[in-house]
Amino acid sequence: MQVEDHAVWERGFPVKYLLVREDEEGEERFWGRCAGVEGMFVDKVPPPREVLTLRGCTPVGRLRDVLSPAGDATGLLGDVCIEVWDEQRPVQWWNLLDTVVIAHQPSRIDPALVDVIVGAAVEEEEPWSRALPASPRFELFAGTTAAAAPAGRCLSVDGLFVSREDPPRTPLELIGCEAAEPLLAVLRQPHKWERDWMRMWALDRNGRVMYHHNVDLGITGARPSVLGSTLVDITLTDGGDDRPSLIARSIWETWYQGAPTTPNQWAPYTAQGRAEWLDLTAAGMNGQGPDRTGGVHHLDGRFVTDVPGLHCAMAEALVGPGGYFGREWNAFKDCLNGGFGVAAPFTLIWHDADIARQALAEITSDPDKGLSYFEDIVQLLERYGVTVVLQ
Repeated sequence: MQVEDHAVWERGFPVKYLLVREDEEGEERFWGRCAGVEGMFVDKVPPPREVLTLRGCTPVGRLRDVLSPAGDATGLLGDVCIEVWDEQRPVQWWNLLDTVVIAHQPSRIDPALVDVIVGAAVEEEEPWSRALPASPRFELFAGTTAAAAPAGRCLSVDGLFVSREDPPRTPLELIGCEAAEPLLAVLRQPHKWERDWMRMWALDRNGRVMYHHNVDLGITGARPSVLGSTLVDITLTDGGDDRPSLIARSIWETWYQGAPTTPNQWAPYTAQGRAEWLDLTAAGMNGQGPDRTGGVHHLDGRFVTDVPGLHCAMAEALVGPGGYFGREWNAFKDCLNGGFGVAAPFTLIWHDADIARQALAEITSDPDKGLSYFEDIVQLLERYGVTVVLQ
């Protein structure tokens, strides 16, 4: 399907979204287009708060720091990830959001260990539906991303393995839709399609795809559009749980004017905003041309104060503003294998490298290595044949 064939219509307002679905052969087919979407940007509502007890803890990092002040039995721990490991790998994980330490005391299991009582909103990837490993290991991480810092481990967690309700679904409104025949067929028999899905492509003002978003085809209703003509407004029962956050709205407005052409436009944003910026770079990852080798690339390190900022600056150094070169450690490694516009060998001069060294000192991508995220990225570059000069 050619985007340019559907990105323009004869109306007084632009097409901002294309509706697309893959057929049985994997070909993308045009299902419709619309002038806008209401409810695209949503901050997740945290789940209800619960009280849990981390039994037999060996605290390190952030958890150790929170527990250390003499006589102070409370502390703000922030987001925590709990992973349940078998002998080789994690088999399940939970995020404890906005975790607060209520109390801690010597463990009943072993006085050398600590029992920690916390309050948190518990977010689980999927409900626990299996038996615990024979010798489970509970690993704790401060933060809920791939770059979270180790916070210790514990022997068990009281209150973790309970039944929880699914979060409420948030609808999505497609405004001013011109439906092609496949989508019209869905509107005629919506119940037949409610377990299927389609893809929304968000366009910038030049008709370039700047974001992809999958949505279920559960349709609550359709009616003549508020924009008139023969258009329709469609309500989807659930717009998905991976929608951009509210902070992304202003970032999208910047990208809507066209892909960035000047560096460091991401710099004023928080880590969350920078992560949203990186999501927009991913839409153009296949259009960055053949790999170039050799030469010198300069990384502006003045604003590398978090992991998303590192990857924003790295991508700009290697493939230019708005370019994609990974959003986290694993994706960055994939890019170094080639196919994303630049490949080793080359030289990377990292200016103001100490800013990242200090800001990422407590963050790791692999706790077993014992390296900070900054050190790990430098080592990874060098392993792939990149000459890294830290200034």
